[in-house]
Formats: sequence, structure tokens, C-alpha cells
Amino acid sequence: MLPKGLLKEYAQALVMIVRGLDVLAIVFSGVAAYFYKFGTVSVSGEYVAALAIAAGLTLVIFSGFHIYESARALNFFQYFSKLLQAVCVVLMLLAGLAFLTKTGEYFSRGWFIAWACFSLLLLLILRGGIMLVLRWMRARGLNERRIIIIGAGQLGQQLAATVQHALWTGFRVVAILDDHPLSQQPILGIPVMPMPPHINHYLETAEHTIDEIWLALPLSSETRIKAILHDLRYETITTRFVLDIAGMELGLLNSSITQLAGFPVINVCSTPMVGVNRVVKAVEDRVLSAVILILTSPLFLIIALAIRYSSPGSIFYKQKRVSWNGKEFAMLKFRTMPVDAEAKTGPVWAKEGESRATLVGRFLRKTSLDELPQFFNVLCGDMSIVGPRPERMVFVNQFKEQIPHYMQKHLVKAGITGWAQINGWRGNTSLEKRIEYDLYYIENWSLLLDFKIIFLTVFRGFLNKNAY
Repeated sequence: MLPKGLLKEYAQALVMIVRGLDVLAIVFSGVAAYFYKFGTVSVSGEYVAALAIAAGLTLVIFSGFHIYESARALNFFQYFSKLLQAVCVVLMLLAGLAFLTKTGEYFSRGWFIAWACFSLLLLLILRGGIMLVLRWMRARGLNERRIIIIGAGQLGQQLAATVQHALWTGFRVVAILDDHPLSQQPILGIPVMPMPPHINHYLETAEHTIDEIWLALPLSSETRIKAILHDLRYETITTRFVLDIAGMELGLLNSSITQLAGFPVINVCSTPMVGVNRVVKAVEDRVLSAVILILTSPLFLIIALAIRYSSPGSIFYKQKRVSWNGKEFAMLKFRTMPVDAEAKTGPVWAKEGESRATLVGRFLRKTSLDELPQFFNVLCGDMSIVGPRPERMVFVNQFKEQIPHYMQKHLVKAGITGWAQINGWRGNTSLEKRIEYDLYYIENWSLLLDFKIIFLTVFRGFLNKNAY
């Protein structure tokens, strides 16, 4: 049997091997696609150059997505979602590079599509196999990190429970220590013991090597924390301080801990649209909106003619709405009401029994076809295809005083469709639930979630009983 902790000593070597396998998978898939398309493995010069560029992009983009650092922390779906996003970015960059350099004509589109499919399939098989083997080993105590938790309070118990239910992560809690444990009964099979006078002596006499210590103590225990760290000053053991920020009711959104000017800081509320994520979202929006506008152009003409002959006035209607960072933009819609419909009433929230819309306008609203021109907003960068629905400033000023965390929806661009909309929270429905769903989207954003929402919009988003 392999000694426990064997692979841990070679973690960096394992990462290098996986990086190499990723590059080989990309190159091999390109050659396989070339054989599939042209019937030979004698790859021509321009295709060799494309494969070399793809190999370099793979190393850079995969590192940017932290693919090589996420295996312990994510479940299978989350990990493969991150892998899929990284592969899509590589492919988009290659397509963009071919467009900018005007070299696309030298490459077969059939080969490129086959290469993309082969690459994704092979990477999933390779990474899935590696993850299954590693997690099988970790669940049996191989390549594990042995942990001691200091603090048997609620946070310590939650930590222990989380680790015990996910032993495949490679973490194993061997003991929970506390100055004044309320009970010395084991927690999920983990022994609970009184804190020894000197933790460093305990580590030296422990039956097995301890790899990490997790301090699960409240912030008010500053004196005790300092004493423990003082005892550990000569030890090389990894020590982590687990902050109970989730239990502090701070209204966290995309919370994380990072460094700012050399100081550790907690990001209480931040946008996910930074760095690579922002590039991915921008490419997704521009490409999909351009395709949709081309495909729906005949429908645009039919709707425009219907509006023109149904009532006097312009075909399109511009309305100031609020998007990213609380900035206003002119949102486009097909006109559904007579000109100056709000001249006497002012801004009015649309509700059931809406009587201001024209006959054509009521149909466009019920089918959500009045939203189609917003793809021009997406193409111009004012909106995204997926995101929280934008509101007028007058309503924003009203709702931000009534609904907790309402303004956090503006941490991303407003969208044509969104997680709230496909779950039925649109029109004259609960604003609290809508914001809850919008914030869930921001907290859990991924390229796959966007595709899921777009797909479900086709079935749930166009026809809706709450669309007035």
C-alpha cells in the first residue's frame, strides 16, 4: 500500500504533469480533427502554427481560471463548469485572432469545429479520470492533509461536518480542541479534547503528523489567538484562521479574502465581472447578440411594419434605465403604447389589466417581442443578454429604500433575460423575491449558468402570465 501523504510531497510535479496533459490533449485533438477532415496526419504549416498558439493559450487561460488550484475545493459540476469556460475562452480567442489577422480563410471551419469538440471531450475524459483517481485515493486516506480544529463552537462544528461529508477533498479532521468544551462527546466521529497547555508540545507528541491547524475562534478571542500563535512561532505547520464572516449578517455578495496594498482584506461585496470573467462575458454578449440580430432580422421587419400601421409614431421607444454601477443608458424597445402615453400620469408600473398599450403592443408585451431591440444595447455594451432586469431611476430611488441590498443588482450589467425572469419573477410580482434571485445569479455567475438561462428563456421567458 502507498504510504499516506505520498502524493502530497509531489503536488507540484503532479500539477506540471496535468499541465502537460492539457497541452497534449489540445494538440492531439487538433491532429485527430485534421485526420477526420482531410484523411491524413501530415499537418500543414498554418495548422501547426494554430496548434502551437492554442497550446500556449491553454497554459495561460487555464491558469487564469485557476484550473490547477480548484480540484479540492469544487464539486464535479463546478470543476467541469470552470474547465468548460476556460476551453470556450481559448476557442474564442483563437477565432478572434484569426479574424483580426485575416487568416481565417486558410483554415477549414469543419476542422475548427471538430477540433473544439475533440478537445473538450478529451480534456473532460483526462481530467475526469485524474479527479476520480485522486478522490478515490483521498477518500481512503491517501494524499490526505490531517487537520486539527481549535474551537468546538458552532463554527468549528460546521467546519468538521463539512469536511467529514467531503473526505474526497483530501482534508481529514483528526481532533477538535477547545479550552472549555461543553461536551467531550465525539462530533461525527471526531474526538473533542480539552486544549493542551502548549499546542506545540501536543504536535510533537501526536501519534500522526499533523499537516494543518484551523483556528475556528471568534474575533473577540484576540488574546487567546495571539497566545496560540505564539506557541506555534517555531513550528512550520500550516495555520489558518477561519473567519465566521457568513454568520455576521453583513449582506455578503461574492465575498472573498485578498490583499490590497499588502494588507489582507475581506471583500464584503464585489462584482464577479473582473479580469477573465469580464472578457468572457463581453465576448459571449457580442457574439450571441450579433447572431441573434441576424437571425431575427426578418421578424424585425414584420414587427416594424405592424407598429407603423397600427398607430402613429416611431417604431422604437427609448427609455432611460439603470445598469452597471448605477449608470443610466437609453434602452431600446419596440413601441407598444401611443406616443406620450405617460404625459399625464408620469412613470407608472405596468400591472395586470394594462390598458395603455396598443393592440399590437399588447401582443408584443405578452410575447416579450418588444424586448428584441435590446440586443442592439448588448452589442453596444450597455447591457448583457443575461443579467438583472433594468429599472428607471425613479423606481430605483424608491426601491433602494424599501428592499435590502437592492443596489447590489447593479454590480453587473442589466440583462434582457435573467435568473429571476425564467423562474417567474417578472412583471407585477414580489420585488424581494426578484432581488433574491438576481443576487443568486451574481453570486453564482458562470458561463454555463448564462447558457442555461438563455436556453430556458426559449421555453419560459417569452410567454409569461406576468408580462403586461
